[in-house]
Amino acid sequence: MTENTPENPSGKAPGPRSPEPSGVDLARVALRAAKDAARARGDAAQQKKQARRGGLRSGARADGRDPMALGSAINRLITERGWEAPAAVGGVMGRWPQIVGEDVAKHCVPERYDEEEHVLSVRCDSTAWATNLRLLAPTLVARLNEDLGHGTVKLIKVQGPGGPARRYGPLRAPGSTGPGDTYG
Repeated sequence: MTENTPENPSGKAPGPRSPEPSGVDLARVALRAAKDAARARGDAAQQKKQARRGGLRSGARADGRDPMALGSAINRLITERGWEAPAAVGGVMGRWPQIVGEDVAKHCVPERYDEEEHVLSVRCDSTAWATNLRLLAPTLVARLNEDLGHGTVKLIKVQGPGGPARRYGPLRAPGSTGPGDTYG
């Protein structure tokens, strides 16, 4: 059931909306837009001046028409889209052994980062290492926030080892859960 309203003249059901930026993200977007507008005004004035002198010319100085290096283009895209925090956390996942130490990195691996809740999920290969990492979590949060910026990571969610994968094969009894049901 859809309605034709001023906000929805087509009468179609509205699709999922992307989350609107708020707080610091909104300020970053507004600052970026203001800088781009100022840069565009400056470029337009410079082009008018060049047009009066005999047209646009390609010269030795860089302008907006020049090709960009890949790294510069990626950095510009990250800045324009507001992906600074997720990109920084991705860099942390690549530098995990340097941040937590080689010994802990052998047994604990970061799995994912929830940007909305600022939670880093880490999986450990044993319950003993999971307990150890839970004790180290406040120190790691402080170290990560020092590296990434205040409030980027609020919580480290530590998960123990997952159970073994269930395998079904021709030699299994129906309803059997494997060798564990023999001892239980």
